[in-house]
Amino acid sequence: MTVFEKPHAMTDVPLHYCPGCTHGIVHRLVAEVIDELGIEGRTIGIAPVGCAVMAYDYFNCDMIEAAHGRAPAVATGVKRADPENHVVFTYQGDGDLASIGTAETVHAAARNENITVIFINNAIYGMTGGQMAPTSLPGQVTQTSPYGRDPKLCGYPVKICEMLSMLDGAEYLERVAVNNVANIRKAKKAIKKAFQNQLDGKGFSLVEVLSSCPTNWGMTPQKALQWIDEKMIPYYPLGVYKDRSAAKEEA
Repeated sequence: MTVFEKPHAMTDVPLHYCPGCTHGIVHRLVAEVIDELGIEGRTIGIAPVGCAVMAYDYFNCDMIEAAHGRAPAVATGVKRADPENHVVFTYQGDGDLASIGTAETVHAAARNENITVIFINNAIYGMTGGQMAPTSLPGQVTQTSPYGRDPKLCGYPVKICEMLSMLDGAEYLERVAVNNVANIRKAKKAIKKAFQNQLDGKGFSLVEVLSSCPTNWGMTPQKALQWIDEKMIPYYPLGVYKDRSAAKEEA
């Protein structure tokens, strides 16, 4: 009996991520959803600058490289060019989406662009060496906050799902985590819903994934997963922050 098979939408290229990094888990979930929905030949992924800059090596669907923070703008153009035949997703980290790309993110959501955004929140800049990110927690030690993030000096973390939920345009916003099996299953369900929303023409869907960065957190992979549970989830509560379709059904 076959217990597990590599998703066809993933290539056989070895991942370049650090040991214990959860990008690989999220890649697999996205690929499994693409397989299950039968959309590989129609899907176009947008990968901007960040740890996932080489995501084009890992997915069998067409991929486009975007400038830092500009993935939602590129995705908007691709989707609008051929809305009936393209399924478009972006794969972005917190430094990309919540810092240099904040405007693109907010306005794509406000316009309810019919795209899917996969947002990896590991509370730190990974690719560039562990600097404080917009999502770094208060008190979190990073390369640029060696004594811990001080909100009086650096402000408070940006909570993307909460912020975007205030916009009329966004269709679906959910925050998930990939630190244990139960949460991974919930994350896949959310990602599949986000892609299905696009297929149904419902509009902008964003799934925020709380992820680990053992290297830049200075932890073992095991400790990093515990840190998500003990520190990140209390500050960034999991759950659905907006689902317009569900709200209409309940009404």
